[in-house]
Amino acid sequence: MRHLITIADLDVQEIMEIFTITTRLKTEYRQGIRAPLLAGRVMALLFEKQSLRTRVSFEAGMAHLGGSSMMLGSDTGFGKRESTADFARVLSVMVDVIVLRSKMHQTVVDVARHSSCPVINGLTDAFHPCQVLADLYTLQEHIGSLRGSKLAWIGDCNNVARSLALACGKLGVRMAVASPPDYRFTHAFLAELNRSVPELDLTMTEDPQEAVFDASAVYTDVWASMGQESEREQRQRDFADYQINKDLMASAPEDAIFMHCLPARRGEEVTDEVIDGPHSVVVAQAGNRMHVQKGILVWLLC
Repeated sequence: MRHLITIADLDVQEIMEIFTITTRLKTEYRQGIRAPLLAGRVMALLFEKQSLRTRVSFEAGMAHLGGSSMMLGSDTGFGKRESTADFARVLSVMVDVIVLRSKMHQTVVDVARHSSCPVINGLTDAFHPCQVLADLYTLQEHIGSLRGSKLAWIGDCNNVARSLALACGKLGVRMAVASPPDYRFTHAFLAELNRSVPELDLTMTEDPQEAVFDASAVYTDVWASMGQESEREQRQRDFADYQINKDLMASAPEDAIFMHCLPARRGEEVTDEVIDGPHSVVVAQAGNRMHVQKGILVWLLC
């Protein structure tokens, strides 16, 4: 039995297997074919944080595959009425897969440790593996081969950036990070990268223009993520020079795409003319969450 807790759980062949399944299912979806590959299977969604893309993409994807899903709310008493171990043991004998969107990464680790069915990380404070698999699948759709391409990350080195670094290292994508020094990858995470993906070609700089030079994709996220609202004003000051606007995109190659995991704070980390412009793939990127997660579910359960 496999779990998907971080990108480190997957090797290159497994990522490409997921992408191959995704392509087949996406092609069939466009042809109106929705094969019930997971008929009778049940997915539990256990979310401690708000969600649009993760929730809807998983629920819609499971429905396309012939299975069913249930959204578990606070009425289940998760984290309150009983131990995480007891909760995981009981839930996992009733469902076939658990998707957990948690405030703390350790919670997902603990649930997976005691679960008798696969557990998928739907987002934690540390990692967001489903998001970045969809991101790199989207990049692959637009540029072809990923190996040797370059992704520029502009902004806070958050959970998405950490997952992207792991994925880029595995798939041969160069990564350039432009961030103020206080918001870069920690020394502990850099050590993890060195252990997990020593081949990662990573550049870190304070200069966004340097980062986007020769980039196939320019990627950003909100400056203050969920749970960091009290830091928003300080972060707005610290990241003022890291906005993705037409001037910064002009420093990237003409065919570079713009990516954002959404939701976006328009006028802060990105301007309307970029996120709504011809180089933006944010809607396709969000749509691929569903297709790639269908690929993950089939890979885990079939």
